[in-house]
Amino acid sequence: MNYSAIKKYDVANGPGVRVSLFVSGCTHHCPGCFNEETWDFAYGSPFTEETMEEVLTALEPEYISGLSVLGGEPFEKVNQEGLLPLLQKVKERFPEKEIWCYTGYLFDTDIRGRMLEENPVTAPLLACIDVLVDGPFIEAKRDLMLSFRGSSNQRLIRVAPSLEQGEIVTDPLQDAVNEVTCDAIK
Repeated sequence: MNYSAIKKYDVANGPGVRVSLFVSGCTHHCPGCFNEETWDFAYGSPFTEETMEEVLTALEPEYISGLSVLGGEPFEKVNQEGLLPLLQKVKERFPEKEIWCYTGYLFDTDIRGRMLEENPVTAPLLACIDVLVDGPFIEAKRDLMLSFRGSSNQRLIRVAPSLEQGEIVTDPLQDAVNEVTCDAIK
């Protein structure tokens, strides 16, 4: 697996200050994608043991709320295999920190409906993810007022309760909007 970037102080991709890992490789090719260069699986650098330790070290400060994994596409098969050891170590070392994952796949039809059967890595990967932001970016549904997602079709899904209940359980932030005021800009 390759990755394009690690942001150690990210406030755009989940609540609080987070570490964000951007993986390379995506077959969705959503029009208007903000990260088009990461469609190429060879883009960026190889994700090595040293890279994993860099991410884990960046998660150590108490003020870091968690890890966000974006892309590219984290749920491409090669990326699932590359991410699983990292996410398992994050859960082991930092059980109090949430893992958010962004995917263009749909949780109910693609991941739960197909990938769980086809890829033995999908179930343990999902077990590590607290919130899954699912659905492709759709430019016609772009909404800058939404919290932590780019288009209104995307959902913030609580993974464990959704798997347990057999239906989508959204995160309370699903209905939150970004409130930008003149005072906030000053």
